[in-house]
Amino acid sequence: MPNTNKNLKDDLELEAEIKTKEYLGAAATSASSVEPGKAAGKDENISIAKSKIVLVKKLLANIKENSERLTQLLAGFLSPEDEAAISIGQLADENFAVGEESLGEARIIEGVFDGENMIGPDGKQYSVPANYASKSKLVEGDILKLTITANGTFVYKQIGPIERARIVGTLERATTGEFFALADGKRWRLLTASVTYYKGETGDEVVILVPKNGESKWAAVENIVRKSE
Repeated sequence: MPNTNKNLKDDLELEAEIKTKEYLGAAATSASSVEPGKAAGKDENISIAKSKIVLVKKLLANIKENSERLTQLLAGFLSPEDEAAISIGQLADENFAVGEESLGEARIIEGVFDGENMIGPDGKQYSVPANYASKSKLVEGDILKLTITANGTFVYKQIGPIERARIVGTLERATTGEFFALADGKRWRLLTASVTYYKGETGDEVVILVPKNGESKWAAVENIVRKSE
């Protein structure tokens, strides 16, 4: 009987040992299978990120190439002389609001100064008082806001002055009575009110303001230096 018990005990211990080894072996196999999986997943994520970067770079390269092609195509429609001939007023068309704004019974219109009048978004001309334009030294291309009150009064306000360049020239008067400023082989039209305010005469030195960028037909008078008698 004792031998039988001993054999049973040995058998149970052997079975337990075998199951323990099987469990440990399975765990080791599972661990080894999980780790490579994790590493593969990490590699896969890195691979996806790199592919996206490559894709974005290719898209940017395509955009750059298409932009250059469009620029080359558009360049064929305008010569440098044509671009220089476009007035500053036309260049400023995108800078003011399109349409009119109603404020009670008053109307508000924004437009661009063409050297003599304000051009509204509808293409209409609105008279700008010469004295106001002269005292404010308005330059062709300035953005103005016109408020038309209920009684029809025009009230102007300069809301978008463009960059200016100062030029010293010579005052000239045409046979038709208009005043011009001459400098560097160019000629700009001047408001008569500006010249008469400074009591300018033909041959006087005139300091004018013109758009810093682009061409203009008009100039604002900043000052006039009378020639020696």
